[in-house]
This record gives sequence, C-alpha cells and structure tokens, in this order.
Amino acid sequence: MEVRKKVGITGQSGFMGQHLYNYLGLFPDEFTRVEFERSYFQDDQALEQFVASCDVIVHLAAMNRHDDPQVIYDNNIELVQKLVHACEAAETSSKIIFSSSTQEERDNHYGKSKREGRKVFQEWAHKSGGQLVSMIIPNVFGPFGKPYYNSVVATFCHQLTHDETPAIHQDGTVNLIYINELCEEFLRLIRGDQQESSVTETIVPPHAIKVSSLLKLLQEYKSDYLENGEVPDLTDAFQKALFNTFRSYIPMDYFPRKFTQHSDDRGAFVEIMRADTPGQSSYSTTVPGITRGNHYHTRKMERFAVIKGQAIIQLRKINTKKVYEFMLNGDTPAYVDMPIWVTHNIKNVGDTELITLFWINEPFDPKNPDTYYETV
Repeated sequence: MEVRKKVGITGQSGFMGQHLYNYLGLFPDEFTRVEFERSYFQDDQALEQFVASCDVIVHLAAMNRHDDPQVIYDNNIELVQKLVHACEAAETSSKIIFSSSTQEERDNHYGKSKREGRKVFQEWAHKSGGQLVSMIIPNVFGPFGKPYYNSVVATFCHQLTHDETPAIHQDGTVNLIYINELCEEFLRLIRGDQQESSVTETIVPPHAIKVSSLLKLLQEYKSDYLENGEVPDLTDAFQKALFNTFRSYIPMDYFPRKFTQHSDDRGAFVEIMRADTPGQSSYSTTVPGITRGNHYHTRKMERFAVIKGQAIIQLRKINTKKVYEFMLNGDTPAYVDMPIWVTHNIKNVGDTELITLFWINEPFDPKNPDTYYETV
C-alpha cells in the first residue's frame, strides 16, 4: 500500500490556501492534509510540531497590502524566518514550496520581501539538505477571493453583485491564472521528484485581458444572468472560470428565483432555462422523505427547478459549517443554482411526489464526473 504524502499549507485559511487545501482533499488516497492555524506562528512548539509532521510544506502565508509598506516587508520576512527556525529546531528536511510573485523584480516592499524571503529559504535548503521550490506566480483569480485585496477580478465581482459601481483606474492588460489551474501547478510540484536543493518555477499566465474587456464581460454576466437568469456561453475555459468566479459573489438570499408562470384554461406554461451554452437536461421524481444529492462540483454549473411538490434545498460551502436552506413549492415554480465548491442536496418534504428538473452545463462523464460526495 502506497504511503500518503503529508502536506501542510501555511496560510491555509487564505484565498489560495483554502483552495489548495480543498483541491488536495479531492485525492484522499494520495495526500494527508496536515492542519495549520495562523496562531502557530506565535507558538514555537506548535510550529515545530507542524513542520515535523509534513513531507511537503506549501508556504502561502503572507501580507500583500497595508497602509505602511514596511509592515508588509517586516511581516513576510518574519514568517519566512520563523518557518526556517522551526524546520531547523525539528531537524526536518521537508520539501518547501514557496509562493513568490512576479512582483519580485519590482521596487516595492512586497516584491522585496518575496525576493529576500526566497534567499532565506535557499540558504536553509543548502545547509539542511532540504528542498525548495520557488514558484513565481502571476495574478490569481477565482471564487471567494477578497475584494480590494486579492485581485481586480474579486473587486469587480463584489461591486457588481452588491450594487456598487466599478471604476477603471488604468486600462492595462492583466495577466491571470485561474485558481484551479494554479492548484494543478501546485499538485505537479508536490508530486514531483526533485534532485536539486533549490529550483525556481515561473508559472506562465494562461490568460491575458484588458481591464476594460474584463469589466465588460462581468457586466454582461450581471445583465444576462443576475438580472435575467440567462446562462452565458461557457464553452471557453477562461469565460467559464470567470463566470463561476462571478457567481461566488452573489449573496445567497438571491435564491430561490421564481419563474414566470403563464396560466389559462388549458393549464400553465413555465420557461425553465435560457442558455447560450450546451448542457444536459434531466428530471427526477422523488418520494416523500427522500433526499437526493449531497455532493459538490469544482467546475460545473447546475440548476435545480422544482415544478411539482414541496422541497427543501440545502447548501454548504466546503470546509464551513453554515447551511443555507431554501423552501420551494411547485405551486410557485422556482429554481436555485449551485455554486462550485458548495455541497448541496434536495429533499422531498411534502406528502406527494416531488418532480425536479435539472440542468447542468456539461453531460455526465463517468470517467471525469466532477462530482464529489459530501453530506451537507
């Protein structure tokens, strides 16, 4: 039986750390995730125990914004030094993957902290027999990023979904990598065998777009999807990633969305879906008391539409505790769309058969299902 590799992530609760932690969780037979808490940097013993428990340490903890640039530099260098001291005290020679930045070559305190932090790690690797991978990472975007902090994408998405007006201060070209793409790069380096004590990996940004073009796309998502419920074209990988990012900023109380029902003496007509993209439609019948689902997706968009019976739909973001509940009734047909990285289910809470229509943006592929089971 192959031994699972033990991986710890400093900055586990941050934007990149949270995604990487969840991404590693998709491979439970390959990795054991070593839990990290921010308080470990204030507790020498806890930090030593953490590094001693890891085969690979991904160092993501860092500050990139503060009113005083010197605070950024001092904080980031201190975190590197504390991690190195813990490795020395624990006499560990784990692999360290250091998240650096394209700003290394810029004349600012953040870039300087990354550049000099890398040198500290390199000295440790050379002396200890450990291994260092320095990743030069471009601008990263994805769901749950912090607006006004992580990226312009996060800021624009938050503003457009919270009735604020985005502004372009400089219409340059921004180079971007989607967080799932970056996690694949981390995964490659965590898995990889390394001969040298220190290597540098420059991650080439897969996407480049002008800020004005980026904003235009997001404004279209607001107009077409948020205001009219129409799903855009998701055949392009970048636009699908951008749309899924946009959806993550929509407040949960936006759902459920009621359909427009046209009734006459013949009965009723309800339009369920408008989409500019291919997808798969299906329906289910569910007897009273039965629950379907309890899974999440990392790339798919899925819509649940209740057209007959009574149901409760529950959603919970992975690695959080808060559960959101939506009551739907076929007498007033409505839908709820499932965000990525949010486990969800639907239960028949009525006394009659429940009929639910489902739409998802790609047909089910048993070899690549993107369906991960976890109870809400």
